[in-house]
Amino acid sequence: MSYEEVILERQGHIGILTLNRPDVLNALNKNLQTETRAVCSEIEADDNIRALIVTGSGRGFCAGADLTGGIDSGEPEVPDQNRRLDEFGWVGQQAVSFYRMTKPTIAAVNGIAVGAGMSMALACDLRIGSELTRFKTTFLERSLSPDSGMSFFLPRILGYSRAMDLILTSRMIDSTEAYQLGLLNRLIDSSENLLDEALAFAEEITRWPPMAVRSAKRVTQRNLHVELEQALINETSGLSFAQRAPHDVAESRRSWEEKRAPEFTGL
Repeated sequence: MSYEEVILERQGHIGILTLNRPDVLNALNKNLQTETRAVCSEIEADDNIRALIVTGSGRGFCAGADLTGGIDSGEPEVPDQNRRLDEFGWVGQQAVSFYRMTKPTIAAVNGIAVGAGMSMALACDLRIGSELTRFKTTFLERSLSPDSGMSFFLPRILGYSRAMDLILTSRMIDSTEAYQLGLLNRLIDSSENLLDEALAFAEEITRWPPMAVRSAKRVTQRNLHVELEQALINETSGLSFAQRAPHDVAESRRSWEEKRAPEFTGL
């Protein structure tokens, strides 16, 4: 599939999604919203890709909703029935598209991440940044309460009180504070090396059996919201899915016995 406002690349078992509206700090217009969701679906369906890196072109990761052109710019249209029944809107669809991928996602936050752009980074499993990384919730400044999943993701990453600090003050968070708070999993010294470091991060993950990785992500997400007893049941179920790759199950044992690096295929 071809795209106009994102770039999708593949390096080995890793997909790289680059938001490509650098003149407006990759602000989300209607087309960019649609294309990011389409990439999530494409990568989820591609068995050769085991992880997805999300980053931005130019100086910004994502400046949130495009207020210059408007989210619904273009000729008026009568929405179809599915759109009229949609309970999420584009911001909710964005959150679901990233968060519900069963493949690990890494946000390489190359610059400012604001509003719905910050939420996109939060919807990813992991975040890596550099000295140029900045976060800002910004919703209150627009007379809005949080959307795009921010009120869901941020307390789960930081805890309630720290999340409320960022939401209610709408203050800018630099890379050092982001790392100290836990918004960033890794902070590197030079922005020039950010994508290379993100790829190395992804390679630490993609070397493992892909079915086991995907099952691990799914069961961990499910167990965020259940009691211990249900979590244990979910883990038992997850084990059965993780082992639905006979080659990789056997390879994990053979490579250990032969004292060599394993070669996992997902089969």
